[in-house]
Amino acid sequence: MRLGDCKDTFGRIAPAGHYAALRLGFFSPEEELTTFSEEWIDHYTVNGLALHDPLMRWIYSRNGACRWSELSIPDPLGVLSAYAAFGMRYGAVVCVTADEERPRRTFGYFARSDRELTSGELSELEMTLRAAHFQEPDSDQPLTKAQTDALKLLSRGMRLKEIAYALGISESAVKARLKSAMARMDARTPVQAASLAAQKGLLK
Repeated sequence: MRLGDCKDTFGRIAPAGHYAALRLGFFSPEEELTTFSEEWIDHYTVNGLALHDPLMRWIYSRNGACRWSELSIPDPLGVLSAYAAFGMRYGAVVCVTADEERPRRTFGYFARSDRELTSGELSELEMTLRAAHFQEPDSDQPLTKAQTDALKLLSRGMRLKEIAYALGISESAVKARLKSAMARMDARTPVQAASLAAQKGLLK
């Protein structure tokens, strides 16, 4: 299961918006998925809320699922109140890691405007993210779907910002996809990776 396959589940449980990241490593996740509004993303980015977000601090210290209202992490800048001001009054944070020396994290923030998430919904979100996190790569495919999508748009002459907008992910996630595609195609540049992939018929 890929993050793209989780859209319906996430949308049903978190109609006010969600953000999910697959296998976050040192710098960026392999894939991202979000339905948060552009207004919230701009507010969050401009005000540097990621540095103070208790949800972000939670995912680096715990596994499992937790309602926002049950977080025990201090929130001196009122980041959760900012979520509420943008229509996300209730929510849950979910994190999954593997038993590794330097575990990568798959996590998500899921929001509602009308009620708390049920225990069943928390379990479903965790199981869905766990399925995405532990999916084994398809060894018969030289490129993942995420890498192929990014290379297709690059081959059309789109810039990073345009690719990020078209795919609904961050520019850093686009760069990560292109970098991993370069490694798989043994290419020195993203453009060369796109060209090689096209020659092999992988961008159809």
